Amino acid sequence: MARYLVTGGAGYVGSHLVLALIERGEEVVVLDNLRQGHRAAVPPEARLVVGEVGEPALLREVFSGPRFDAVFHFAALSLVGESMREPLRYCAENVANSLRLAEAAVRAGCRKFVLSSTAALFGDPERVPIDEEARLAPTSAYGESKLMVERGLEWADRVHGLRSACLRYFNAAGADPAGRIGEDHEPETHLIPLAIGAALGTRPPLTVFGADYPTPDGTCIRDYVHVSDLADAHIRVLNLLEERSVRYNLGNGTGYSVRQVIETVERIGGRPVPHSYGPRRAGDPAVLVASSERIRRETGWAPRFGALDDIVRTAWAWHAAHPRGFADRSA
Repeated sequence: MARYLVTGGAGYVGSHLVLALIERGEEVVVLDNLRQGHRAAVPPEARLVVGEVGEPALLREVFSGPRFDAVFHFAALSLVGESMREPLRYCAENVANSLRLAEAAVRAGCRKFVLSSTAALFGDPERVPIDEEARLAPTSAYGESKLMVERGLEWADRVHGLRSACLRYFNAAGADPAGRIGEDHEPETHLIPLAIGAALGTRPPLTVFGADYPTPDGTCIRDYVHVSDLADAHIRVLNLLEERSVRYNLGNGTGYSVRQVIETVERIGGRPVPHSYGPRRAGDPAVLVASSERIRRETGWAPRFGALDDIVRTAWAWHAAHPRGFADRSA
């Protein structure tokens, strides 16, 4: 049995990884401040420690037990729009907390570190789909903060031998296929849950930002990766960290437009998605799709839920059964 620390493990992607690790029979410690995470999202088999990732005394306590085989780091501020209003907060908190965590891992003898990074590192891409050789040029403080963390981890590898895997993806989507956990953010900024909420009447009508982009239907095209497939990718990179650090982009390789997402939600849910069209948002590229050819080739990873219908179907099932999110779990 391996032993893992998952920061942000009560959050959306982190909790799906925790579930996958528990199903493999692993020992898991979750560190989460529960500002965005949910206690009910953490399986009872995992140990939950509530607190701040960047608190030195707490890190000493968490790492004082048996050595962790790896650290999975999800805990971060992650709203692009908010990062442009509070750039110093994002850079200070995301970078400092991540590097303190890495330092604690090194001191405790842990030599594997998996970072939930972001394809926002690439800003406005010069080519699509975006591969690992694309120019790193973030256009948000959020993206810049993750790039700074990746660079810090490169130095941790050079100097201390801390092997790291940085997984860069855009849009995590969907929910646990068995319906045990799902997406519950406040505020919610992701298209699929907003569209589902509009159809169910639990959220206001959806606003589509821009219908005049140079795409087949005029709306933005984005890449969606099922959250359970992301969890699988995080686990698969562990073996590679025996020898080297890695950086991977994660995507389905196929983008879907906003209109396609709306139509899919309507078809899966059997209800219309009330929506209107607004002006473009500043800085929104027309197309963002990540290539995952390298991680597929080097780890054998492949999405099990690659079709948009499959992603939306699991998300719809979760939201329909839990209209108040995790609040319904304790009802």
